[in-house]
Amino acid sequence: MIFRRSLLALGAAAALALVGCGPKAATGAAQDTITFSILSTESAQNMESYWKPILADMEAQTGLKVKPFFSGSYSALIEAMRFKQTDLGWFSNQSGLEAVRRSNGEVFARTFDPSGTDGYKSLIIVPANSPIRTLDDLFKCDRTLNFGMGDKKSTSGTLVPMVEVFLPRGVKPETCFKTVLSANHAANLFAVANGRLDAATNNSTALRLNRDRGEGQADRVRVLWESPTLPEDPIVWRRDLDPAIKEKLRQFFLTYAQGDTPEAEQQRGYLKRLSIGGFKPADNSHLVPVEIWEAAEKLGEAEAAGDAARIAAAREALAKLKAEQAAIVAKAGASAPAPVN
Repeated sequence: MIFRRSLLALGAAAALALVGCGPKAATGAAQDTITFSILSTESAQNMESYWKPILADMEAQTGLKVKPFFSGSYSALIEAMRFKQTDLGWFSNQSGLEAVRRSNGEVFARTFDPSGTDGYKSLIIVPANSPIRTLDDLFKCDRTLNFGMGDKKSTSGTLVPMVEVFLPRGVKPETCFKTVLSANHAANLFAVANGRLDAATNNSTALRLNRDRGEGQADRVRVLWESPTLPEDPIVWRRDLDPAIKEKLRQFFLTYAQGDTPEAEQQRGYLKRLSIGGFKPADNSHLVPVEIWEAAEKLGEAEAAGDAARIAAAREALAKLKAEQAAIVAKAGASAPAPVN
C-alpha cells in the first residue's frame, strides 16, 4: 500500500529526476517525439498495460514517437509539464487546473464515460460491515478512527470532500481522526476493504473499475456519502507545442474509438479498461467547476477564521466564478460543465 510518505517520496524523486534533465534542448529540428504523462490512480504497472495499446495507436496515427511518463504524484505531473519534460497528459481536474496555472497548460479535450453517465462522483467509503452508518457516526471526532484521504491535488479524493463534507461541519481531518493517511484511490479502496482504514475518500469510477475487473474489493465496502456529479478528466497540452503537432494530437483524440469499424470497437475495448468511452473537445472552461469548489473552500476557511476581509474577497471571487459558469451553461447548453451550487 502506498501511503502519504512513500507516495510523496516517489513523486518528488520523479519530479527531481525530470527537472534535473532541464528543458528540452532547442535543436532547430522538427520535434518527432512527445512525452505523454499519465496519472497513476493505481499501480504504474497496471496503468502501463492499459495504456500501451492506446499509445501505440497514437504513434501509428500521428507519426510521432510517444514516450509515457507515469506518476501517482499529482505534483510530479504538474512540475514535469512546467519544466517541459512532458508535452501533454491525462490529468485529474484539480491537477489539470494547476497545470494550466503553473505549467503553461491548456485543455483541448476531455474524457467521457462509457456508461453514458457524463461525470463521476466523489465518495466516502467504509467497510461493508462497519458500524459507521451515517456521517454523524464518522464525525464523532474522538480520534479513534483511521481515515484515508487522496492526494492534496486530487479533485474527488480531497478537494470535493473537504468542500462538501468537512468544511460545512467545521471538521478538520487531522484533529478529528486518530490517523489521516494519503494514498491513491486503489490503495484507499484496498485498505478500507481489508479493515486497515475505518473510512476513506474514493470515487465512483474506481469502484466500478474494481467490480468490472472482478478484483473483489468494491464488494467489501459500502458508500457512506457521494458528491454531486463532477466533470470528467481533462487532457492538457503545453500551449507552446508546435501547432502542427497539436493538430495531429487533436485529430487523434477526437476520432479515437469513434465509428462502427472493427478497429474502433477494439479501441473502445482498450479505453473501457480505464472507464473511458472516448474523448470530446474541451477548453479551459471545463475547469470552472473546480475553480468554484476551490473558491468555496477558501470562503469556508475564511468564515472559520472569522476574517471579514477574507470573507468579503472570497464571496466576491465565488460570485464571479458562478456568473462565469452560468454564462458558459447558457452559451453551450448541455455540453457545458455541470453547474456547481
